[in-house]
Amino acid sequence: MSFAIAVFALTVVMLGTTLPTPLYPIYGDHLGFGVLTTTVVYAVYATGVAGALILFGRFSDILGRKPLLLAGALLSVASALVFVTAGELWQLILGRVLSGLSAGIYAGAATAAVIEAAPLSWRGRAAALATAANVGGTGIGPLLSGFLAQYGPVPLRAVFVVNLVLLAVVMVGIWWMAEPLAHPSAGHLAIQRLSVPHEIRSAFARASIVAFAGFSVAGSFAGVAPAFVSQVVGIQSPALVGILVATLLLMSAAVQIAGRGLPADRAMVAGCIALVVGVAILIGGLATRSLILLVLGAVVSGAGQGLTFSKGLAALVAVSPQPRRAEVISAYFLVVYVAISLPIVGVGLAASRWGLQVAGVGLNVVVGVLALVALALTVASSCSAGQHRSNQDSDPMPG
Repeated sequence: MSFAIAVFALTVVMLGTTLPTPLYPIYGDHLGFGVLTTTVVYAVYATGVAGALILFGRFSDILGRKPLLLAGALLSVASALVFVTAGELWQLILGRVLSGLSAGIYAGAATAAVIEAAPLSWRGRAAALATAANVGGTGIGPLLSGFLAQYGPVPLRAVFVVNLVLLAVVMVGIWWMAEPLAHPSAGHLAIQRLSVPHEIRSAFARASIVAFAGFSVAGSFAGVAPAFVSQVVGIQSPALVGILVATLLLMSAAVQIAGRGLPADRAMVAGCIALVVGVAILIGGLATRSLILLVLGAVVSGAGQGLTFSKGLAALVAVSPQPRRAEVISAYFLVVYVAISLPIVGVGLAASRWGLQVAGVGLNVVVGVLALVALALTVASSCSAGQHRSNQDSDPMPG
C-alpha cells in the first residue's frame, strides 16, 4: 500500500506543476502581458525547485520520507490556492515558486520513497516507475488543464479545484502510509550545498549531460507551444495546447516503463538518437507552422527524453550509497530543472526582438547541437565500457 501511495502522491504533485501551461495565453490576454513575461513566469518555477533541492536535499535522508512528502503536498496545496484566487501577475509568480518548492522536495524524497517502498516483485522496476510517475504527472497536468479551460465552467479556476481534491486524497494517504526509509542517516538538519560522492561523479556527469539535453527539449517545447499555437498558427485552443505538451511528456513516461528492461548503454544511445531526430522534426514544424510535424516531433523527442532520463536516474540509484541517495537524486533533478527553465527565458528574450517563430527555431537548433554532443559522449562512454568488459573477459584466470 505504501508503494501505491508514494506513486500516486508523486504523480499528483507533479501534475500540479504543469497545470498553468495551457492557461498562459488566457492569463496574458487578461493581464496584458506577452511572450517574454510568459516565459519568465514559466521559468521562475525553477527558483522554487532549486531552493528546495538545495535547502532540503538531504532532509528526508535524516527525518524520513513521510515528513517531506507531507511538506511537499502542503506546498502544492498552497500553490493551487494561489492560482484559484489569482488576479495579478505577482500571484502567478508566487504560485509558480510554491509549485517549484513542492516539486523540488518531491524530486528527491518521493523518488526515493517509491524505490524504497517497492515490494520485492517491483524492485527492479521501481526506479523506472518513479521517473514515469514524475514525467507522467507533468504530462497529465496540461491535458487536464487544457480540456477544463476550454470546456469547463470556469476556465482559470476549475482545474485547480480538482487539483485540491486530489491533494487532499494524497495527504490522507501519506498520513497512513508506513515510513519507507528503514534506516535514517545520522546527522543534524542544516542548509548545505548538494554534493555528489567522489566515487560516482563520473557516472553523475554523464547522466546529467544527457538529462540536460532531454529536458531542454521538453522545457523549450512546453514553453513555446502555448504562444506558438495561439500567435503563430492562429488557433485559440487551450485543449490543443494541452494535447501537444502532454504528447511529449506522456510519450516519455510510456517509454520509461516500456524500456525498463533494455540494456542501459543501448537505451541511452537510442534515446540520444531519438532526441536528435525529434528536435530536427520540431525545427521543421516551427519553421513551416505545421501542427503535424510538431506532434510527430513531440512523440519522437518524448521517447528520447524518456529513455535517457530513466536510464540515467536508474544508473545513479544503483551506484549511490543509500545514506546519500536522496541527496544524489536531488542533485540530478537540480540539473533537470535548470534545463527545463533557463533556455525558455532565452526564447522569451529572443522573441521580443526577432519574433516567436525565429526564437523557437533558434532555441531548438541550440538544443539539437546539445543533443548531438550528448550522443557523442554517450557513444564514447558505451564503447569505453564495452572495451573494458572485453579486456576483463580476455584476462587469464589467476593461478
